[in-house]
Amino acid sequence: MQTVKMVISGAVNAGKTEFIKTISEIEVVSTERRATDDTKLIKKETTVAMDFGRIAVGDDLVLHLFGTPGQKRFDFMWEILSEGMLGLVILVDSTRPETFRETNRIIDFFVSYRDTPYVVAANKQDKPNAWSPEELRLALRLPPHIRILPCMANDRESVKSVLLELLDVIMQQSEE
Repeated sequence: MQTVKMVISGAVNAGKTEFIKTISEIEVVSTERRATDDTKLIKKETTVAMDFGRIAVGDDLVLHLFGTPGQKRFDFMWEILSEGMLGLVILVDSTRPETFRETNRIIDFFVSYRDTPYVVAANKQDKPNAWSPEELRLALRLPPHIRILPCMANDRESVKSVLLELLDVIMQQSEE
């Protein structure tokens, strides 16, 4: 059995914790604490260190999912959590354009820090004001080869689809 590490990152309230909770086969290890800064305006609790979940893919592959904190003041955890990662999911809240700049900062960090395959998951696609994946591609200035996938972090099939796409990207890049 092979175990691989995947990192789930994104801005505050992008849906990282929900993404992992939706797909994990174990109880998620979570470091949610009461928000004490401006984050409390959007949610009561926030991740301060990491989330951890696990899912088996078939009989021979286990994904360890590590969710990063979204607040800039905890970005020192990104380097720690990205050590040894095989792939990366960047979650973006499709309904909050004010977070797109922060999403770009997060993408820039990971792309410059490690040459790791990644996909962008356009979360909250079930909301009426959600930007489409193609609109997000333009707003985030992402090149055509980066996959932007519609996502609803509270829907198991949607999360599964994102992870399978990431595995496909990893396989394609390993063959090049």
